[in-house]
Amino acid sequence: MFGLAWLFFHLIFKSFITPQVADEYVAGAVLLGAAPCTAMVFVWSHLTNGNPAYTLVQVAINDLIILVAFIPIVSFLLGITGVVIPWNTLILSVVLFIVIPLVTAAIVRRSVMRKKGKEYFENVFLDKFKGTTIIGLLLTLIIIFSFQGDRILDNPLNIVLIAVPLIIQTYLIFFIAYGWAKKWKVSHDIAAPAAMIGASNFFELAVAVAIVIFGMDSGATLVTVVGVLVEVPVMLTLVSIANRTKGESMI
Repeated sequence: MFGLAWLFFHLIFKSFITPQVADEYVAGAVLLGAAPCTAMVFVWSHLTNGNPAYTLVQVAINDLIILVAFIPIVSFLLGITGVVIPWNTLILSVVLFIVIPLVTAAIVRRSVMRKKGKEYFENVFLDKFKGTTIIGLLLTLIIIFSFQGDRILDNPLNIVLIAVPLIIQTYLIFFIAYGWAKKWKVSHDIAAPAAMIGASNFFELAVAVAIVIFGMDSGATLVTVVGVLVEVPVMLTLVSIANRTKGESMI
């Protein structure tokens, strides 16, 4: 994402935006790209008839990647552009959005299974929370756009400029991952969620970090918000592509 963002914002679109704004846009793109998806991939996997167990393993691995790699990756890539990021802010963001939910989920799972058993946990307890992911996504979108709606409407050209590399990156990652999975004859219920999780981002984390570090009205925050704006429709098109090519070779 860093390479695409730098190419578009500093070179291809340099006639439309200043170098300072370009740096902010690159920073926002880095925050998006460095945060792999850990939630909405369950929705994309479900829509493509993906393997739930495999999807869960992917999400668990992504959580571990964020815990270990998000802070150094963001610091390194933004450091290249001269943007200094306070590590304490990044650490706090990871703790709030990854560590606390992860630990809480582990405690709840262990407690319920100890009292009610594994079968109750998997077949009854988890069923009570079906649909909460979609509700959470909708609430997140409503809150984000209630604060950023005016900026989006007042800067249509900038929104388009930001959306271009974000959309290209999403499609590029998907087709690389999905294409190789097809080439290796990986089953559809594994190939589809594998490509989806690679292409999607943990935009909630990216938006939160951008707001805390750069401010609500910054270019970095605007990029993360545009990432939210384009991700859902783009991912739905990828869901359609994955479903239409089920059983077909991509290469």
